[in-house]
Amino acid sequence: MQKKLFVAFGCLALFFSLAVAQQSDSIAERAKKLHFSSLVMDTHIDVTPNLQREGWKFDERHTTGHVDLPRMKEGGLNGLFFSIYMSGAVTGPKAVNDALQRIAAVHKLAEDMPDKVMLCTTAADILQAQKQGKIAALMGMEGGHMINNSLPVLRMYAALGVRYLTLTHSLNTDWADSSGDQPKHNGLTDFGKEVVRELNKLGVMVDVSHVADKTFWDALEISKAPIIASHSSCRVLSGHPRNMTDEMIKALAAKGGVIQINYLDSYIDNDLYLWGQKTQAARRELAQKYPGRENFMKIREELEKQFGTAPKASWERIVDHIDHAVKLVGADHVGLGSDFDGATMPVGMEDCSHLPKITEALLRKGYKEADIRKILGGNTVRLLGEVEKAAKQLRGAK
Repeated sequence: MQKKLFVAFGCLALFFSLAVAQQSDSIAERAKKLHFSSLVMDTHIDVTPNLQREGWKFDERHTTGHVDLPRMKEGGLNGLFFSIYMSGAVTGPKAVNDALQRIAAVHKLAEDMPDKVMLCTTAADILQAQKQGKIAALMGMEGGHMINNSLPVLRMYAALGVRYLTLTHSLNTDWADSSGDQPKHNGLTDFGKEVVRELNKLGVMVDVSHVADKTFWDALEISKAPIIASHSSCRVLSGHPRNMTDEMIKALAAKGGVIQINYLDSYIDNDLYLWGQKTQAARRELAQKYPGRENFMKIREELEKQFGTAPKASWERIVDHIDHAVKLVGADHVGLGSDFDGATMPVGMEDCSHLPKITEALLRKGYKEADIRKILGGNTVRLLGEVEKAAKQLRGAK
């Protein structure tokens, strides 16, 4: 009798394990189909300087960095905002000239690869690129210092295709406070508010990543269009000031905006953020010794020699931040803004080829497929379309 019961229980256990495995395989297959049939948009990728490097080719697979065309295809990434970035310490005519060189590099990429890359400036363009099986290439300008305190320069950038302006980078501008600097203006100056109004008229998204909290609230109040946080995560999960508080996320969403979750390891993992706080002074010294984003990992290695091994952040923390924001404001107001090629990535998200993990993780959490499609890219298209609509209304207003 005991033997028969043992056999029966064994068979039952085997049945359940097979059922679980089958269900798991089913979810994995569903996730794959969902991911690769979706518009997957990333609103902040810093690969742009590579386009200016002699010998570096976008359509070749590289062993360094996070983004190139082969890895984009592996990861199902079919739309991105190329970041037009330079340090906030670069200002004046040089900043304008360097920004134009970056913009020209993105234009040239689309011109050189018309069968693979489509330069997009509207929500309709993005959908058309997806329909044609091309990469939707847009541009976002990471830092108001590049407008050289000039609305005509801002209009020029818009005419060249820039579709969001991050009001500050890590340093204050002459008209806006940054989260990475000491407050100087108590948010936006009068000119800063004019910049926001001009962006609204131009149909260019107001981006509040990198700004001081007061700058965020000023921009939200002034803007007549919904705004974007192109690459920010949730401060309640990791205390970095670059992240957004729950109150800010709710206010952003209430006005129709979208928070695009950043993958930078110390922005998504609080233990790593706290380790970074401990090493802050040494980091500043090393940053002067090894300037440039390409030296992030070298600086990290030097810090670990002095302060011990840094905590490891897992790619799953990205999903935690997405999930927290969705629970806070709903799936209509959350997207992806990785900071690929501009930051250190968490373990398991070493480059853009790993993106399907996010879709599968959300599906396993019980997310509806329609909501996952919104998070992957649909919300970004909707937001850009609403900003375009607001601009037409403002230009038509007396």
